[in-house]
Amino acid sequence: MQKEISQAVIRRMPRYYRYLRELLDEGIDRISSNELSVRMKVTASQIRQDLNNFGGFGQQGYGYNVQYLYDEIGKILGLDCQHNIIVIGTGNMGQALAKYVNFEKRGFIMIGLFDVNPALIGSSIRGIPIFSVEELPAFVRDHRVDIAVLTLPKNQAEQIANLLVKLDIHAIWNFAHLDLNLPEDVVVENVHLSDSLMQLSYNIVKKRMEEESSGTAEK
Repeated sequence: MQKEISQAVIRRMPRYYRYLRELLDEGIDRISSNELSVRMKVTASQIRQDLNNFGGFGQQGYGYNVQYLYDEIGKILGLDCQHNIIVIGTGNMGQALAKYVNFEKRGFIMIGLFDVNPALIGSSIRGIPIFSVEELPAFVRDHRVDIAVLTLPKNQAEQIANLLVKLDIHAIWNFAHLDLNLPEDVVVENVHLSDSLMQLSYNIVKKRMEEESSGTAEK
């Protein structure tokens, strides 16, 4: 039986991957958990615990081989294979995602864009064609689609998500302003940009209050 890994650990894996890429770009071949902790601002113990979930990868007295660890985390994240992506909704967000070429470096290949706007249908973004949403069932039948990205208004997202489930698409990256309620075999990653901004706002206010409190105490 496969070991159950917590979502908190999984959320940290892309960050390890990103920092290891930076180390490789700097020509660093190996690194200890202590050295990595300084860069990442997490404890060395946390790093070791996280990586031990997948086998450890380190050697006592040596640390981690950066290239090996980078490659292994890439495999854990499924970056050693290609994922075909479609984007439904080519407004500002959809167009920005379609133009982001770094996805392809990670194996995420956009093969089609979809919209309801007649002015956009038939055009393309970076060579990726924009189809009518009505063409979605035929497109999915003729192409392997691994991930569907929703950048739609809230009132359209649920209907399209249910259609995707019927079309046997089991992974959805959802930028719509609602949390989708879909069958358990469908993997959904909800992205709420406003939530992130509000968390930033909270931390700004918290820091400001701490500084004001500290200033008052000094007086």
